[in-house]
Amino acid sequence: MKAHLLSALTLALLAGAAGGVGAADNANANANANANIAKPAGAALRSGIAVENMDPAVRAQDDFFASLNGKWLANTAIPSDRSSWGAFEKLDDDTKPQLRAIIERAAAEAGGHAAPGSDAQRIGDFYASFMDEARLEQLGLEPLKEELERIDAVQEKRDLPALIAHFNRLGLGAPYAIGIHQDNKDSTKYVADIGQSGLGLPDRDYYLKKDDAKLAKILAQYQRHIANMLNLADHPTPAASAKAIVALETALAKAQWTQVQLRDPVKAYNKVALDKLGALTPGMDWAGYLADAGLVGKVDYVIVGQPTYLKGYAALLAKTPLATWKAYFQWHLLHESAPYLSKAFVDENFAMYHTALREVSEMEPRWKRGVNVTDGALGESLGKLYVEQHFPAERKARMDTLVKNLLAAYQGSIATLDWMSPATKKQAQAKLAKFTTKIGYPNKWRDYAELVVKRDDLLGNVVRASEFAYNRELAKLGKPIDREEWGMTPQTVNAYYNPEMNEIVFPAAILQPPFFDAEADDAVNYGGIGAVIGHEISHGFDDQGAQYDGDGNLRDWWSKADHQQFAAKSKMLIKQYGAFSPVKGYFVNGELTLGENIADNSGIAIAYKAYQISLGGKAAPVIDGLSGDQRFYMGFAQVWRSKIREAQQIVYLKSDPHSPDQFRANGTVRNQPGFYNAFEVKPGDKMYLPPKERVQMW
Repeated sequence: MKAHLLSALTLALLAGAAGGVGAADNANANANANANIAKPAGAALRSGIAVENMDPAVRAQDDFFASLNGKWLANTAIPSDRSSWGAFEKLDDDTKPQLRAIIERAAAEAGGHAAPGSDAQRIGDFYASFMDEARLEQLGLEPLKEELERIDAVQEKRDLPALIAHFNRLGLGAPYAIGIHQDNKDSTKYVADIGQSGLGLPDRDYYLKKDDAKLAKILAQYQRHIANMLNLADHPTPAASAKAIVALETALAKAQWTQVQLRDPVKAYNKVALDKLGALTPGMDWAGYLADAGLVGKVDYVIVGQPTYLKGYAALLAKTPLATWKAYFQWHLLHESAPYLSKAFVDENFAMYHTALREVSEMEPRWKRGVNVTDGALGESLGKLYVEQHFPAERKARMDTLVKNLLAAYQGSIATLDWMSPATKKQAQAKLAKFTTKIGYPNKWRDYAELVVKRDDLLGNVVRASEFAYNRELAKLGKPIDREEWGMTPQTVNAYYNPEMNEIVFPAAILQPPFFDAEADDAVNYGGIGAVIGHEISHGFDDQGAQYDGDGNLRDWWSKADHQQFAAKSKMLIKQYGAFSPVKGYFVNGELTLGENIADNSGIAIAYKAYQISLGGKAAPVIDGLSGDQRFYMGFAQVWRSKIREAQQIVYLKSDPHSPDQFRANGTVRNQPGFYNAFEVKPGDKMYLPPKERVQMW
């Protein structure tokens, strides 16, 4: 699990909203901005800083991350079943036993007296089907027989679009896939996207960077893994087919857009009428695909995310032998299904995707994997029970206060910007006034009544869950936007901003220490969850989110001069983060991480202002010898304590829009004037940046 705050682009396809932050709410935010976060009556002030994790041998002025987390870094080992470990992962791991108790109670009921078709029956039987290892060993490859026969029955390339549509429904890897979300330029309706897909490795660089020894080694291991998987499935020519599959995926990778290119929502918005798709990719049977995908009669156009990729795919389709395509689809079927088959497939899949790719030596206990797959299929059913048992109502009320203070601070910050024109400021304020905030859990829970779950059919349950999710998305077309929908479950340790909904969302599970400590003084909470809130608000104004207006439409509302000022600041931030290297020979991609770096820097800046507002003109208390400002920044830095295996770090550098955690701490605070004052950072200190090099955007 990549337990970091999600990017705006990653979540652009997520729909949903509950409540809203309109003009009246912003007025209330200003009126209540100096309200402290409520704490239990009579509670003693506590700093909330994990002083036991600090390393007194490291000066905060030289390495703030190591100073705050040095002892933790020295004394903490990454669990053998994890590729990384930190505050996010620990909190996620803490929720697993809670979910397990809910699931096992449901499993016990399902095995006895749970009503067929009830939430308890579905949850319990799904989990039980995963835990029945003996049956999976008995079945072997039998659960895939029908799908393998479907692939084998393909006789001509013109049959492939129907197969791809089928794979899309089942959530299996294919050269392209569809997604349903709001139309980027008309947020009042849903639209279907067609985008690039179909690689078995995390990023195109694993195929194309031939001069990188680490990536080349992974590619060689990947080819052997494909051969091993095909051999387990009694494929007649596993080694030769594996070589051909890697060559095909390499060609697909070459045609694909880079991670940086994928961040441009304007270039990715290519509206094409259904009857014009054939002109884009001559020789491809789009009519057949669209019919089998369920789009005919529901839309009259689609958004093509990467037109040049589809042209490249069409050329590959023509020149690649049918036998290679069939082997490719067999491989992706095996790959996606492996965790739900017999031990031989599970072990081979783990050896590649966890040990080789991420340096993880031990598999998670089966019960945790069972919780994960059940959660993935029935997340909101579990979430409803999770919230009832583990999310106190007062926690949501305290978050309401925090969010109001952060929005008020952002409102004030926009008003005083020295680089933005008055006209653009007015539109920025209008967008901020339209922000919707969701905290804890949805107002309306998802209905899983149509999902059939059987106690003795694990792979069937997984497949039906994928089809259920696909059909649920498809059913949105032609209907009003569902603003009650959530893109994450309450038990997810994360948060997100969705530009098409112009909403910020904070699931219940992240509202715990070290992010939010109900027993601690305000400072640490503003530095922790306050910076998370500010981060998500800031996504509405980062290099991607700022391209959407307050109604969620992709529209340029900036003046030319504003664009130039913003671009200059962005360039400085790209240069700053591009100099960071967490692994020798590998650097942070400043362009890929730009949006998250803007959100990190702006989020903490706004959280700091909100904290100052919350004090109401009074001096912050000194606790454990630490000032309020010191505790604020320390609260921020301790959230990012983490350790990551080198191979996993490389995966992140290639494919993840977030900077490594130590740079999310150090790279962010050294741009903040308040940090310099709080810790008396001076020229000559390693954390020092000259004022002209510091980047302040919002």
